[in-house]
Amino acid sequence: MTIPQLIALEKKRQRETLMMIPSENYTYSEVRRAIGSVLMHKYSEGYAHRRYYQGNEIIDKIEDLAVENAKKLFRVPYANVQPYSGSPANAAVYFALLNSGDKIMGLKLSGGGHLTHGHPNITFSGKYFQSVQYDVEPDGRIDYDKLERLVKIENPKLIVAGTTAYPRILDWKKFAKIADSVGAILMADIAHIAGLVAGGVHPSPVPYVHVATTTTHKTLRGPRGAMILVTKKGLKLDEKMGEKIDKAVFPGLQGGPHNNTTAGIAIALEKASQKSFVQYGKAIVSNAKVLAEELIKRGFKLATGGTDNHLMVADARPFGIDGKTLAIALEKAGIIVNANTIPHDPNPPYRPSGIRLGTPAVTTRGMKEREMKQIAVLISTVAEKVGDPKIISQVNKKVKDLCKKFPVEE
Repeated sequence: MTIPQLIALEKKRQRETLMMIPSENYTYSEVRRAIGSVLMHKYSEGYAHRRYYQGNEIIDKIEDLAVENAKKLFRVPYANVQPYSGSPANAAVYFALLNSGDKIMGLKLSGGGHLTHGHPNITFSGKYFQSVQYDVEPDGRIDYDKLERLVKIENPKLIVAGTTAYPRILDWKKFAKIADSVGAILMADIAHIAGLVAGGVHPSPVPYVHVATTTTHKTLRGPRGAMILVTKKGLKLDEKMGEKIDKAVFPGLQGGPHNNTTAGIAIALEKASQKSFVQYGKAIVSNAKVLAEELIKRGFKLATGGTDNHLMVADARPFGIDGKTLAIALEKAGIIVNANTIPHDPNPPYRPSGIRLGTPAVTTRGMKEREMKQIAVLISTVAEKVGDPKIISQVNKKVKDLCKKFPVEE
């Protein structure tokens, strides 16, 4: 098959299935046009008005606009929009502000953190820095008192406050108090919740942290890129923090930025500043709360007992199955989630006990609380009849019918 044919098949798959992995979303048609534009033809090593190549007059204006939109939306004095993705953005912060072997502290992967938050042995964050990780309690929540005790014992140079599978609001004020008590740099990784912060349905970390990183897709609905934001508190700690981060991104970690992505970021940030985006953020959260409540009613056990944001982690074991088995069955039924560890999971990572799912993409399609109740029924039906191909086929038909009612923007 040709690439155009495969793209057409993927387009059909996305149109006919429920995208419920919480890190995935549908971006805007304007962003897609920017990504596929002639901007990808241009090399632009360096920063706006400080390029190493000629012919960047227009590219400079695009990057200036993206930076200004980021600063305005998140109310920060500094923004770098060049990182290729979230992991390099986190790496740039570490390389800019730390020395090899310095101690960092982030949430364990199994507790809802990210690989780049200090996961040991196999990631740069765990190999080139001394990593001590904090964890969630058996109920899935962060115990801030326990975290404070650990921080005072370990005295890390940098603390990461950020998650990829944590369904509750993060208490930035408590994180700041703990970090300040030992003079640690506090970094927020808001990759998952940036759109919720922009929409005002999750508190902003900006008044409390020194630096924040985020991807630009997920709840922000932009392209696959990333940003680094330095706050007033960060510049007060180190007036050259922004300059150090710039150098860590380029030439420290990467070459020229992807100008088509920069343009897409600028567009997404502009849309996130509009009043309609506030309603979108509220809808994501209200949909998630309803979906969580309905899943609990139907026998699922959720980490922390529910959600405050866009995602939830559901334990599949009450149905006598593991998360991988359920995720595969749901995929056959047209519901796309990912297998995920639950807090203190007794199962191995390659076959964890739970699934992770969220509401950004189905909310983008226009689905509301009524549809969340229908989706909960479909998910529980698959969980109860995971080995019955006839039931799976029936659910798949219902999923396709639902998707037709809420088409993806072309």
